Amino acid sequence: MADTDTNQSVSENEKTQQSTVDRLVFAALKEQTRARRWRVGFMLFFIVYLSVVTITLLVKNDAGSGPQVDGDKHTAVVKLSGVIAAGEEAGSENMIGGLKAAFDHEDTAVVVIEINSPGGSPVQSADIFDEIMRLKQKHETIPVYAVVSDIAASGGYFVAAAADKIYVNKSSLVGSIGVRMDAFGFVDLMKKIGVERRLLVAGENKGLFDPFLPEQSDQKAHLQSMLNDVHGHFISAVKQGRGERLQINEETFSGLIWSGEKALALGLVDDYGTTSSVARELEAEEIVDFTPQGGLLDRIANSIGASAGRSISAYFLGRTGLQ
Repeated sequence: MADTDTNQSVSENEKTQQSTVDRLVFAALKEQTRARRWRVGFMLFFIVYLSVVTITLLVKNDAGSGPQVDGDKHTAVVKLSGVIAAGEEAGSENMIGGLKAAFDHEDTAVVVIEINSPGGSPVQSADIFDEIMRLKQKHETIPVYAVVSDIAASGGYFVAAAADKIYVNKSSLVGSIGVRMDAFGFVDLMKKIGVERRLLVAGENKGLFDPFLPEQSDQKAHLQSMLNDVHGHFISAVKQGRGERLQINEETFSGLIWSGEKALALGLVDDYGTTSSVARELEAEEIVDFTPQGGLLDRIANSIGASAGRSISAYFLGRTGLQ
């Protein structure tokens, strides 16, 4: 009888202990869930807070859109940054709008084009070049300088060549006066894996340089001729812009790129300098940015996206310990 009572007592103790453990585990899980909800809620609140602040600041700035000047003569800056392509910040539509605003302002003493671009579309680059030349003729008393930071290559240098003077850093990369077209050929790979290419065209050259068909010499010659034409336009623009300062040799228009120091020796650029040094030289030390900033909605979307991205990154990187 005693053994039975003992067994029952042990069984009841085990049940009590198990029940206690279950309650503790449940409480711990509940606490973790509550803490997680607080963290997620705080992160969302922080994102919303940053978004509201960003929108408020952008709306306030947009209400007084346009460069703010004090009436003194200033250096007008238009920034060409990134790839030169339609729809991009460095596209011709955006750049031309900024250049017109800079030249047309009554207090502009000099226009500086700050360039940090590896190039891009030859058409977009030529459009910007032509507009600079037109504005120079219209506003003969306003000099135009190009200031290169890291790189002004290909289309970037195409634009720079329109300036009256080009300033660089010794370590800037300048040049790449050439044109390229990239393609791949998959003919041997198609044969290897047993795939047959079927192509119907109306016009014998409509499948020009198709990567899945063997290269045709006449089509290759046509494309090379086209590239040579565009290269010729580029060369003419550089010669027009640089004039007798350019030291022409067999490598000048070969597509090579040079350091700012070497470019100075070759007559591709004029001097070392920055926007600030140019402004001081012309006694127009106030620098006003005329680079178009895009529409309000675009800026709000970009700012909110950037804020959210930073918040989420900080949250997850903080939890994992990554840096």
